[in-house]
Amino acid sequence: MDSAVTSNVAQIDRWQKNRQKLFKAIPEEGKLIRYLDKQFLVYPNTFWPFTDSQPLVENFRIKRGDSVLDVGTGSGVIAVFACYRGAGKVLALDVNPAALKSAAHNAAAHGFADTMTVRQSDLFEAVGDERFDVITANLPFRNKEAPDVVARSQWDTDFRTNTRFFEQAAAHLKPGGRIYFAHSNFGAMDEVRRLAKANGFSVRAMASKAADAAETKKFYAFLIRPLASRAAAA
Repeated sequence: MDSAVTSNVAQIDRWQKNRQKLFKAIPEEGKLIRYLDKQFLVYPNTFWPFTDSQPLVENFRIKRGDSVLDVGTGSGVIAVFACYRGAGKVLALDVNPAALKSAAHNAAAHGFADTMTVRQSDLFEAVGDERFDVITANLPFRNKEAPDVVARSQWDTDFRTNTRFFEQAAAHLKPGGRIYFAHSNFGAMDEVRRLAKANGFSVRAMASKAADAAETKKFYAFLIRPLASRAAAA
């Protein structure tokens, strides 16, 4: 965690807990959220589109026809934008049924129901042996106990979700494939870099964006590649 935000842990806790209350308080018919000049519907218990994914969405590169796997899709914003960038096939995964309902609605609302498939899965469990050109992930940033599925969108108990992601991701990348990964300055960034390196990946920061003037909430996008792929491309 950045030294600039170490003293603000209690503030981050309050902010995240308040957001979780808001996620749960949405009416059953859902709530429209404006995100990067587009509208997304979120149903109760779904993580809202926010600044955290913007550095990734604004900077990831999708080649026309690429297959994309979006892990922890939430309301589906990253997956939908992958469709807008020209992806030929997008598989959006989440463990949260409410998030899947939101993501499926948004895929159809943006005209991508034929391109984007939504599937319930705890990380890669429901993927089988499928491989993709691109994996995108906006996983919970903080190593903090999550008491329910809504909290799991922000907190990762014992950092198990992130650990499993890096242990398993390479098996679902095509040769030359790449990962676009979101994280934050108030999350376990050093641990993410360690996990990536330990599992044979290189990590390069691509972009960042702050949600507040003091930059206590700053978000990053990373390009992550298997080291063998980088060596082959050199």
